Amino acid sequence: MTSMSLRARLFLLILPPLLVLSILLGLWRFEVAQRTSEDLFDRSLLAAALAISRDVAISGGDLLSPGTRDFVSDAGGGELFYHVTGPGGIYVTGYAYPPVSGDREASEGLRYTVAEYRGEPVRVLRMTETTTIGNLTGDTVVTVWQRESDRRAFAAALARRAAALIASLMAALALVVWFGVKIGLRPLNDLQDAIRHRSPDDLGDIRRPVPAEVSGIVATLNRLFGQVRRSIEDHQAFISDAAHQLRNPASAVLSLAEVLPGVRDPEERRVRERELITAARKSARLANQLLSLERLRYDDAPALERIDLNKVAAEICADFAPVILEQDVRFDFDAHDGALPVAGDPVLIGEALTNLLENALRHGGPGLTSIIVETLADGQEAVVIVKDDGVGIPAEKTDTAFQRFGQLRDAEGSGLGLSIVRGILRRHNGEASLLPRQKGTAVRMTMKLL
Repeated sequence: MTSMSLRARLFLLILPPLLVLSILLGLWRFEVAQRTSEDLFDRSLLAAALAISRDVAISGGDLLSPGTRDFVSDAGGGELFYHVTGPGGIYVTGYAYPPVSGDREASEGLRYTVAEYRGEPVRVLRMTETTTIGNLTGDTVVTVWQRESDRRAFAAALARRAAALIASLMAALALVVWFGVKIGLRPLNDLQDAIRHRSPDDLGDIRRPVPAEVSGIVATLNRLFGQVRRSIEDHQAFISDAAHQLRNPASAVLSLAEVLPGVRDPEERRVRERELITAARKSARLANQLLSLERLRYDDAPALERIDLNKVAAEICADFAPVILEQDVRFDFDAHDGALPVAGDPVLIGEALTNLLENALRHGGPGLTSIIVETLADGQEAVVIVKDDGVGIPAEKTDTAFQRFGQLRDAEGSGLGLSIVRGILRRHNGEASLLPRQKGTAVRMTMKLL
């Protein structure tokens, strides 16, 4: 299932808030414009009333000047109507019947109201001043009004122009965002092309310049590439080492098998058969060790259970004792008094101890006379120590001994035993180490007590 593109996601994240903000701004601007236009229209009514009052006073009530008539006819916001009465309420000029005034008054003889004129709502200004017309002195009342519909039409026209402007700006902004995001994401597209055109063998670091926001992803990819590269290199080295180590046992089995049919002497035939069995066992054991090492590398964490380390060690020693005694080597198992409860996989722990016993027997050399397995409790740790009095491991080769197929002496390697032991112990949150010893080798396995 393909998820939404990053470009569309950014577009939807950026544009809707801007759209909501523009709508709110447009509503606010329309409200402000409406209030401003009302104020301007009222001022135009006041200006018209003052101009009419001036002309009436100058002309003695006879007529309006051409300039005033033009101002009244061309007033913004629609047609203006007026009605003037002189002292004593005498009609002077304008429309015959003014609209019925409301109740809202303004200061200084000015009264703004909303009334009805010929069935339409109108905005009315009633201005009262003391003037002299001819030989009469008294209050002159100038009433000026304007249709509300004309005002609303004017305000609506302003609103439409503002809405058109905001819509145009939003459309332009949407285009800018859409194509701007596309341009901004171009480094990601370049990075995608660079990765897509790589061959499976090219696991080097990505060195293409990218924006700071993507540098973390590139660093993670480079780290992953490095881990995969090292894993492949380790795997290839493991295959190469395994092939090299399996070659000699396999050749020995093949040579013995080819020679065996031609042996006629029964005693010599039995010797050859024992040699063939021994070579086959070595080859099978090496193959099993290789499988164990690979299983440790790729299997999930083992299912740990509560086990008695004393019991597991006793069972392994009992099974392996005949093999050791067959080599004319003394074997002792010195068990700890009481149980040693630990969390572990008994099969893997047994495999680790078996490898230590096989290593001692195989690499002890001709001077090997005894192998001792000891279990004990050291503080909060359960300990198993496998000691022998063989040739031992040089102190400077301690780290090499735990590497697979590590070379300890000329034409002699450590094999896989200690590497498997360390891998098993680490998967049990334990550790395997070499103890200093004047003669022979002592390997210590530690696990946490429950």
